[in-house]
Amino acid sequence: MPSPQGARPRARSAFVAAFLSLLFPGLGHAYAGAYQRAVGFAAPPILLFALGAGFVLRMDRAELIGIVFVGWFLPSVFVLNLIALVYRLIAIVDAYRVAEYLNAYAATGGRLGRPRLVLNPISAAGLLAVVLVMAGGHIAVARYDLILSSAAECVFNPEVDCTPSPGPSPSASPDGSGDPADSPEPTGSAEPTPVGSDLPNQTAPPWDGEERLNILLIGADEQGGGHNTDTLIVVSIDPLTRRVAMFSLPRDTVDVPIPAGSPARAFFGRVYEGKINSLYVNARLKSDLFPGTDATRGYNALKMLLGELYGLDVKYFVEVNFDGFRQVVDALGGVTINVQIPVVDDRYPAAEGRLRRVYIPAGIQHMTGEEALVYARSRHGSTDFDRGQRQQRVLLSLRQQTDVARVLPRIDALASAVAGSVRTDIPRDLVPQLLGLADSIDIRTLRSIVYTPPFYQREILTGDPRGYVIIPNVERIRAAVTEAFTADPAVEDRRARLAEEGAIVWVVNGSGIGGHASQIAGYLDFLGIAASAPNQAPDGPVSATTIVVYNGAEARLTETIAVLESVFGVTVTTAVDPDARFDVLLTTAPSTPNLTPPPGP
Repeated sequence: MPSPQGARPRARSAFVAAFLSLLFPGLGHAYAGAYQRAVGFAAPPILLFALGAGFVLRMDRAELIGIVFVGWFLPSVFVLNLIALVYRLIAIVDAYRVAEYLNAYAATGGRLGRPRLVLNPISAAGLLAVVLVMAGGHIAVARYDLILSSAAECVFNPEVDCTPSPGPSPSASPDGSGDPADSPEPTGSAEPTPVGSDLPNQTAPPWDGEERLNILLIGADEQGGGHNTDTLIVVSIDPLTRRVAMFSLPRDTVDVPIPAGSPARAFFGRVYEGKINSLYVNARLKSDLFPGTDATRGYNALKMLLGELYGLDVKYFVEVNFDGFRQVVDALGGVTINVQIPVVDDRYPAAEGRLRRVYIPAGIQHMTGEEALVYARSRHGSTDFDRGQRQQRVLLSLRQQTDVARVLPRIDALASAVAGSVRTDIPRDLVPQLLGLADSIDIRTLRSIVYTPPFYQREILTGDPRGYVIIPNVERIRAAVTEAFTADPAVEDRRARLAEEGAIVWVVNGSGIGGHASQIAGYLDFLGIAASAPNQAPDGPVSATTIVVYNGAEARLTETIAVLESVFGVTVTTAVDPDARFDVLLTTAPSTPNLTPPPGP
C-alpha cells in the first residue's frame, strides 16, 4: 500500500526532526514528510504571532514597555509560557516519533501491520538534549517573569515591605544615625496621639489623562531605622502641551501650610512647624489625622501638605531610599552627569563616624551609584538649594540614559534593587499611559525650580529653637507654580544663580528720601539677592550711588556684582574691613533710581 505522505527516497533522522521542531513547531514534521501534521502544528503559533505583531505595531515603544507593569500582563505571560512549553514539547516529541515511524514503515516496504520501532540510544539522547534546551529557555522566561512579578508587587503595593535587612552604609555612623548635620533626626513623636476617630482609607480619584498631572518624588534616608524624606521634588506635567516642570523644596523648610478644615490642622495648627523631612514619621501612625494605612499615611500627609503649599492636586508619589538609589544606578552600569559646578565637601560622612573629603570636578563625569549619591547629597561645601539642583540633574541624566538595550542585560540586578528600594501608589494599569506621556516630552523645555531664599523663602541661620530653618513665602511659591509653563525661564535661572552665590547685601539710605533703602532692598530681594536695609545712615553726604564689595567677596559674587552694576549703572569698588558683617554695601543717593518690587502675587 503506498504511503499517504508519498514515497520516501531515503530515511530521515528523528533527531534532526526533533531539532527542527525546536526551532519552530512543524518544521520537523515537514522535514520528515508529514506535511499535513506540519501545517497543523505550525498554524497556531503563526496566527498568534501575527496577532501579537499587529498589537505591538499599534503601540508606541514607551506604552509597549509599560504593558509589562500592568497587573494582568506578567501572570498572563507565565500561563502562556507554560502552555508554549507543553505545546513545543508535544511538537518535538511528535516530530521525533513521526520520523521514527515513517522510517520504520519505509523499511518494511509498506507491508501491512504496525511497523516495529527500534530504540536508538544515541537518537534518544539527542531527543532528550533537545527537550532540555527547549525547557531551559522556558524556565528562564518563567524565572524572569517571577522576578518581575515580585518586583512589581513590591513597587506598586506600598503595603508590602520588601526592604532587605539593613547593612552597613558607607555614610553611616556607628549608631546608624549618619552625619547629624546631613541627616537630622526628625523631631516630634511618632506615636499616635488621637484627637478623633480614624479617617477612612480613601484613595484619590485616578488621573483622567487631561488635567495637569503632579507626582511627588521622594528620596528617603532610612539609616538607623529612620525615615527622613530629605529629597522632595514635585514633577508637574501638562499633558496637552507636553511640558514638564520640577519643583524642589529644601528639607529644612518649616511652617508649611495645612489645608483648612482637615483634622491635621486641628492637631498641628495652621502650619506644620517641624521640618518638612520629619512629616512622614510624625504622620504615619496618626490614623485620626491623615487617611491611609500605617504604610501609606505618611506619604498621603506629604502629598497633602505639598499640594497645599503649591496649590496643586498631588496625585501620586514615587519613593526611593538612598541605598536603593545607589544599587539602581550600579545595576544600570552607572550614570553620566554634566557637573556644571565643582563639588567640594570636607565633611562628607564616611564609615564608622569619620568624615572624608569629596571633590568632584566640573565637566562630564561617569559615576557609579555611590559617586552619584555623593554628588546628589553633598551639602557642606554648598547649599541645600544647590543640592536640589544637583538632584534634579541626576534624575534627568538617568531619564535620558535609560533605554531597553541598557536595561535588559541587567534586569536581574535591577529588579532586585528596585524591589527593595522603590515604592509608589501609581496604579499599575496607568503605567503604559504615563510612559507614553513621558516619552513624548521634550526634555529641553523642562522647567527646573528650586525654591530658594530670598525670593521664595527666608533663611534663619541662628536663634530659632528648631535650628537652621527656611520659612516659605507661600504666595510667591504658588504664583511660580501657576506660571511654571509661562514664566521667563531666564529670570528663574538668574534667581537660582544669585541664590547659589548667597551674597549678603546691606542697603544704606543716602538719598534723604524716607523708605528709599527699604524699597531698594525689596527690589533686590525680588531679583534674588538677599538684601536688607538696616537703620543706618552714611558717614556723610552722598552725591552718587556707591557699591562696595568687602574682604575679597568679589571672587565668588560674579553674578551678583554683574546684576548690581547693570541695575544701578555704576562700577563696584572693593575694600577690606574685618568687622564687616556683610559682603556688599550699597549706598543710595538722590540720583539712585526709585526701584520697587512689583506687587506681590
